[in-house]
Amino acid sequence: MLSRNRPHHCPQRPLNRIAAVVLATAALTATAILPAGAAPANTADPAAQHSIRGGLSDQNFYFVMADRFNNGTTTNDDGGLGSDPMVSGFDPTRKGFFNGGDLKGLQDQLDYIQGLGTNSLWLTPSFKNKAVQGDGTLANSSAGYHGYWVTDFTQIDPHLGTNAELKTLIDAAHARGMKVYFDIITNHTADVIQYQETSSAPYISKESEPYRTATGEVFDDRDYAGKQEFPALDAATSFPYTPLVPAAEKDVKVPSWLNDPTLYHNRGNTNFAGEDSLYGDFFGLDDLFTENPTVVNGMMDVYKTWIRDFGIDGFRIDTMKHVNDEFWQQFGPQVLSYAKEQGKDEFFMFGEVFDTSKSITSKFTTKNRMQAVLDFGFQGAARSFASQSSKATGLADFFNGDDWYTDADSNVYQLPTFLGNHDMGRIGTFIAQDNAGASDAELVERDELAHELMYFSRGNPVIYYGDEQGFTGAGGDQDSRQTMFASKVQEYLDDDLLGTSATHAADNFNTEHPLYKKISELAALTAEHPALRSGAQQNRYAADGAGIYAFSRIDAKDQREYIVAVNNSETAQTAAIPTYEAKQPFKLVYGDAPKNAKTDSQANLAVTVPPLSAVVYEATGQLAKSKAAPGVVLEKPVTAAGDASRLKVTADVDGNSFYEVTFQARPAGGEWTPIGTDDNAPYQVFHDVSSLETGSAVEYRAVVLDNRGHTAASEPKSGVVGEATQPETVTVAGSLNTELGCTEDWQPGCEQALMSYEPTHRLWQLSVPNLPAGSYEFKAALNGSWDENYGAGGELDGPNVVFTHTGGAVTFLYDHATNVISAAVPGQQPAAVSVPGSLNSELGCAGDWMPDCAQAQLSLDAADGLWKLSVANLAAGSYEFKAAINGSWAENYGLAGAPNGSNITFKHDGGPVTFLYDPASHLVTVR
Repeated sequence: MLSRNRPHHCPQRPLNRIAAVVLATAALTATAILPAGAAPANTADPAAQHSIRGGLSDQNFYFVMADRFNNGTTTNDDGGLGSDPMVSGFDPTRKGFFNGGDLKGLQDQLDYIQGLGTNSLWLTPSFKNKAVQGDGTLANSSAGYHGYWVTDFTQIDPHLGTNAELKTLIDAAHARGMKVYFDIITNHTADVIQYQETSSAPYISKESEPYRTATGEVFDDRDYAGKQEFPALDAATSFPYTPLVPAAEKDVKVPSWLNDPTLYHNRGNTNFAGEDSLYGDFFGLDDLFTENPTVVNGMMDVYKTWIRDFGIDGFRIDTMKHVNDEFWQQFGPQVLSYAKEQGKDEFFMFGEVFDTSKSITSKFTTKNRMQAVLDFGFQGAARSFASQSSKATGLADFFNGDDWYTDADSNVYQLPTFLGNHDMGRIGTFIAQDNAGASDAELVERDELAHELMYFSRGNPVIYYGDEQGFTGAGGDQDSRQTMFASKVQEYLDDDLLGTSATHAADNFNTEHPLYKKISELAALTAEHPALRSGAQQNRYAADGAGIYAFSRIDAKDQREYIVAVNNSETAQTAAIPTYEAKQPFKLVYGDAPKNAKTDSQANLAVTVPPLSAVVYEATGQLAKSKAAPGVVLEKPVTAAGDASRLKVTADVDGNSFYEVTFQARPAGGEWTPIGTDDNAPYQVFHDVSSLETGSAVEYRAVVLDNRGHTAASEPKSGVVGEATQPETVTVAGSLNTELGCTEDWQPGCEQALMSYEPTHRLWQLSVPNLPAGSYEFKAALNGSWDENYGAGGELDGPNVVFTHTGGAVTFLYDHATNVISAAVPGQQPAAVSVPGSLNSELGCAGDWMPDCAQAQLSLDAADGLWKLSVANLAAGSYEFKAAINGSWAENYGLAGAPNGSNITFKHDGGPVTFLYDPASHLVTVR
């Protein structure tokens, strides 16, 4: 037993050079990769695969709202409904009404659109809409110009044109080699259904008012979701509200099945959280009962028709987050299969999941079997970097989470990336807001930097129409939907455009605008160098502050490495960037830098990047062919932080070259099945095990493929589904125990060294306000004895963890999923900490998710170094939040203290509550 108290010594093992990028002051290290004991195979393992590139890793999207782009003919401005704007919805002086753009106008400007390097045109919903919604007054009403209030899913809105004109537009685009994508809706229709009981319709939960069959029997709709049977319902008795359809609108929806009020949830308005996020009406819009097979099959039939009859190339899917999982698990595969039957082999669908947490957004491409989602996380990370000059390590942290998307048939390379949109606002707006007082030249430079990052990094870039003309605006929604043609809307005429003296009083189709020219240049460059669009992306370097973030792109076939370095500092920055090979010549292909460079003997490339700009170097030679596959070994599969329904499976790979690692899984007694292939370190997948019972064992193996076709396989390792059973106690037992107040050191049962369990984060934590300076050693002792203890690396009975401390606060963390115990110390205290989330309005903020709201700010307690916010009486409810630093989203921490991590959730019964933020671990706990 005493030997467990003494230092253990183990041989030093070299780091994998692929991951030799250090995430400290001047560099970034992807998780340290250790060599494995597995010997290279003599013959290729058939399980080895290449990382997937679905045919859509080379798309440049142009996202356009037809009503706001170009007016090809004035004959359809009022949609054939007459001159009264409260009937037709047409009023070109009002930002919330139809302004006159149409499909013919789009077709007339295809040269302009294609000139940006666009090969995919994405239209906001173009189906026939309810022309006007509101309270009947012009001031408090708006029109369906945006397309999200559909009444007829079978025809184009007459304000925009006809079905024939759509077909003409699609044919014209196809003749140019361009694809056309439709924005579609499955969650809701226009607001037609009213409720007999009330006009305000607050949400009524299923717990308080369950659904009832037509015969009055209580049932749970989730028992039928994904199946082809469903109970008969009665509009008068089955719902918490009684749906009422005005006589004038009883047959307004097409197809006709949409006029049946029992095919809607009828529970009242959503608050966008918890259950009502799936069942509630969006601001009164009729929320479809997507658990009902009639709705599922009806929606699939609607959109199959547009594929068959019009040759649509794909769909962007609105409000995907607010539709149940089972719907997508049927819709995605069946619609994709149908499209391929129609000859659309590259048909592509991506959904709007308005969330930045990859553990949440990736669920739709893994568990829910869809192809892709819009990358809202990228939007936040790109704004933070390019507009707010936040730490470059923030980008490294963001891209390090990409493996959440890796599964057997999709990955992060398929995601459309964007910088702003019609809901949240424009990138030009964000840059102007974030840099008040900056010159126009600086604002344009930051805008260009954001676009450089988007075009050179993984994913498919989306340009929101008008961004190429420097459009800004006062905010999101209607304030970000300016016309490209001359506007009569006063709010738009007041906008200050970037990079030009033009205003919205005239047309803005200027192909000489600096942003138009920059975007065209970036598109042309990535077309010339396809590795910059579809090549594997490897984190290489990140400054711990404003400065350089660097990554490499490499095509699996061409095997030629590109180094991309972006600099968000206002001064030139220099860095030594790790690469795959030493003494490798590189040539400049983009940016202001020396034309030629060469890696040193340590395979580092010295690069200087001018302020607020990017440079790209291409290796002049291919990677040397591997002589043998590297060894590979699996780490212990563990429950993923942020999603207990997934197991994190990581492979450690030896060597320094381009490798691809395929992961396989099998349940007890089952067959090996591929679950994903990763092409950059750290090599990992997040395996969805939601269909397996808690406690089930799953076996994993990893097969590495080198750049010459050699393979090597790991020994299998098993993981267990569900959260590990937590010990009764965990103690930080070590040479620091007397400093903590114990009677002697190395006491596994000392009360002062006991950690507390935080169920929200599934971590054990001990915060020490002031530990004296010194060198310490410690372990995690479970249940008050040495019978079960863990040392460095989470090893059972392993070597002591060595910790050198300069004095002051320290937080010890233990994760029972990995058995790793660690010590974290705070850096410089931030100026402010807040808890933005869905609870902000309850705290008195003007809205939710406000990092700068005064009522959501925590205060530093100098006694223990923790930030605290005590709320005397928080209303009962289910809430989500994060920790935001210094009043913005530039630096934020979520579940398990992860930067840009998943939202933290907690259910509150009502009454007092205290939020605590630890600057060492970045954990927010609720007491």
